[in-house]
Amino acid sequence: MIYRTHNCGELSRKDIGKEVTLSGWIQKIRNLGSLFFIDIRDYFGVTQLIISKKSVKKNFFLGKEFLIKVKGKVVKRLSKNNNIPTGEIEISVSHIDLLNSSLSLPFSIENETDGNEEIRMFYRYLDIRRNPIKNNLILRHNLSLETRNFLSKNGFLEIETPTLINYTSEGARSFVVPSRRHPNKFYALAQSPQLFKQLLMIGGIDKYFQIVKCFRDEDSRSDRQIEFTQIDCEMSFVEVHDVLIFFEHFIKHIFKEIKNISLDPFPSISYYDAIKMYGTDSPDIRFGMPFIELNDLIQKKNINFLKIQELVIGIKINKSHNTHEKINFFLKKIKNPNFFWIKYLYDRTFIHSNQNFLNKEIIKIFVKHFEAIPGDLLFFSYGKEKKAREELGKIRIKIADFLNLKNPNVFKPLWIKDLPLLEWENESKKYKSVHHPFTSPKEEDIDFLKNNPENIRSKSYDLIINGIEIGSGSIRIHNKNVQNLIFKHLGLSQKEIEYKYGFFIKAFEYGIPPHGGIAFGLDRLVNLLEGNKNIKDFIAFPKNNYGKDIMINTPSFLEKEKLKELHLR
Repeated sequence: MIYRTHNCGELSRKDIGKEVTLSGWIQKIRNLGSLFFIDIRDYFGVTQLIISKKSVKKNFFLGKEFLIKVKGKVVKRLSKNNNIPTGEIEISVSHIDLLNSSLSLPFSIENETDGNEEIRMFYRYLDIRRNPIKNNLILRHNLSLETRNFLSKNGFLEIETPTLINYTSEGARSFVVPSRRHPNKFYALAQSPQLFKQLLMIGGIDKYFQIVKCFRDEDSRSDRQIEFTQIDCEMSFVEVHDVLIFFEHFIKHIFKEIKNISLDPFPSISYYDAIKMYGTDSPDIRFGMPFIELNDLIQKKNINFLKIQELVIGIKINKSHNTHEKINFFLKKIKNPNFFWIKYLYDRTFIHSNQNFLNKEIIKIFVKHFEAIPGDLLFFSYGKEKKAREELGKIRIKIADFLNLKNPNVFKPLWIKDLPLLEWENESKKYKSVHHPFTSPKEEDIDFLKNNPENIRSKSYDLIINGIEIGSGSIRIHNKNVQNLIFKHLGLSQKEIEYKYGFFIKAFEYGIPPHGGIAFGLDRLVNLLEGNKNIKDFIAFPKNNYGKDIMINTPSFLEKEKLKELHLR
């Protein structure tokens, strides 16, 4: 090979004495008078070069990130570097060629860089040279490869589905694409392959998967991009139990193969129990602290002020989780009027928030009920049921963050089942789907479709790991009458149903099997595996939090002629 006989990460003691050729970027230069020491880097690693000034032409300038090719002999390194695989050798360079020079760098190409996120995204190609980003992309590749291998071995067929589809108003906002050939008509970029994977099941495909790019015109966040990647799956002749068992096995396999982590069995709770116990439908269960309902106790003990509240709930933080100084600082920051706390001190006295109704007798009632021991801290929320749960849920997470209870090396998966099928939207004065319009209601709740649709539970499930929604799915409707009824509850007229979903409803007349599936967010999953907090670090060319790619300056304006060609002017 012209440019290299070896890469910069493979040479070791066994290669001492070999004549080699290496090519790569200059990471570091150390000028010791008569000698240069250069660290040369490529995709595979770093190798140290030693170059005599006598062997370099006059006015031959080298700088960081210059691309060079060198020839020389592998020799024993006097000062070993045990932090890199090539740390026992160096290359005594006999010849050097400059392949390409580089401008001064906008940020350092180091593991700990001095570049902020904006500048690194502007020069993303330079950021990819850094080990953290490169290794993240390698991890993503390994996850995708392991997913393909596992699902293929288990009878899943990888099938591509269309990206350009019809626009529908249900769900999140879609990106629309004007058609040049069909004036005043538009495609939409697919938010998911939902209908197509269901049509594949109708087509007799038994198990389908796809690692697929999806698009939603939403505000970007640290855990969300406007274009994102799903591990999308569907199975025929399954019920909820079958899907949960198989994909628990899949996630356990991924964690074991990618990170050598063995996960415990996945517990499951209903959506309603998740809200009741944690105030959220995506609870982090690493640190416990479920809500304790106190209304019965308050009525029994006749605690007057709290008796009139719709709900009173509390949580206990063990003494092992807090320090006096930390908690005191945290307590001073809480400004919620429907909230109070009790600290049980080591001398068996108490301090508490300044609520008029709290007295020694009431405090003792709560301490006894929670079986608190000296050093424990009790938090309480009261008021309207929904608000009280939401507020205590937020406090619970803040406490966990403040006391560092979220161990990044511990992973606690949890299935959330039986989410509501529909929810009322005050703004539009109609129901909307909690998952999507094709989610099957539970059989025992179907009668509610006529009069109380908000009471219907669905055959749906979300996989939550450490408080993050990693996957979401459901058993699908396979009854034409039920599907039409759901569409009507969503406010669609018969004409709209026919226009938007006529092709899909028609397929129901040709023997649709029971089926269901799930989609996992690949970006979120790889981010979780690495314990990071920003999915942009695991995407080669991400958008920023405003949906812009600042490197290529998109979105951008179109020229008038192009707008005219697309019938937009």
